[in-house]
Amino acid sequence: MKVDLTGVSETALLTLNARANEARRSDPIIDDPMAITLVDSIDFDFAKFGPTRQDIALRALAFDNQMLPYLRQHPTATVVALAEGLQTTFWRLDAAVADSQFRWLTVDLPPMVDIRRRLLPVSPRVSVCAQSALDYSWMDAVDPSGGVFITAEGLLMYLQPEQALGLIAQCAKTFPGGRMLFDLPPTWFSRWSRLGIRTSLRYKIPPMPFSLSVAQAADLVQTVPGVVAAHDLRLPAGRGLIFNVALSTLYHMSVFDSLRPCLTLLEFG
Repeated sequence: MKVDLTGVSETALLTLNARANEARRSDPIIDDPMAITLVDSIDFDFAKFGPTRQDIALRALAFDNQMLPYLRQHPTATVVALAEGLQTTFWRLDAAVADSQFRWLTVDLPPMVDIRRRLLPVSPRVSVCAQSALDYSWMDAVDPSGGVFITAEGLLMYLQPEQALGLIAQCAKTFPGGRMLFDLPPTWFSRWSRLGIRTSLRYKIPPMPFSLSVAQAADLVQTVPGVVAAHDLRLPAGRGLIFNVALSTLYHMSVFDSLRPCLTLLEFG
């Protein structure tokens, strides 16, 4: 199937390709057969993105690692995947949770939803809202009785600050007792992205208007009503001694807090 996406939507192809390339390796850091199937089904020049990076697959793994224990403790919970793109998280978690019952709500723009409907398997536990995450009417489709876990993987950085913070605030207000997991680039990278960063001669990443420092993310407990806890999470270990030493140094020395990405789990009360 030929896919024609532009702007922020095109980043879904970049992250999909990164996960699939990792899953194909003999020493994969993520098990993602559905990502491989998707890439093989899509007619697109993935080489335009340049070399793939393991940190994209590690981010997906970090999200999995937070959702898995929650879903085991809340077997009938609903996961809301905001701006899901071409993520394949549902199938990874479904394979990892015994007798899985959790439900899934995809929230994304109509063109992306159309691609997902044409290429991904159908499950009676997966529902779809073909709309922007900023159209809060998707919240009416969520049954909070079994628990709610909201993901914003690769989303908030592409929103304006007032949009991103407004989305967090509305989620906290609507889903007390729920959780929300999001990632953001370092603030210096966000500023740099507005000048134009190329991953290859043929691809420039979209600007990222929004970011938070580690300290600012922790302060959401004070600044956003309904947020009762903000947990600073680290990426799991990757492949290679140099990579892992650098990663460990970033997380264990506070002087580097302003240089590292933000991965934050919020609890709503």
